[in-house]
Amino acid sequence: MKKVLIAEDSSVIQNLARKILEFQNFEIHAVKNGQQVLDELAKADFDIILLDINMPVMDGMDCAKAVRALSDTKKASIPMIAITGNARNYTMEDFKAVGFDDFLAKPLNFDALVSQVKALTE
Repeated sequence: MKKVLIAEDSSVIQNLARKILEFQNFEIHAVKNGQQVLDELAKADFDIILLDINMPVMDGMDCAKAVRALSDTKKASIPMIAITGNARNYTMEDFKAVGFDDFLAKPLNFDALVSQVKALTE
């Protein structure tokens, strides 16, 4: 079973994404900020990370940079999808520059969520 780490400070979005992806047989671990992502990565392996851009403590852009800078090359190359409510503030180039593989705009399109997660974990 593929393991998904979701970092999202909105529990509503976190819970929706969890339900959708668990229904698709993904194992979900959810945290509220980028620092917690790094803490989880230090303890476990994941197949993909979904990162909200606007989070307290450490935002998604800084977290993505930190993940890509990890000394563990396997963990540093985990696929990452940015989740943003402000898509117009960023371009795909901005996301690629910090290491994201793809992005999803809010409100989340759950078909797109599932297809992107599947595409990046297969």
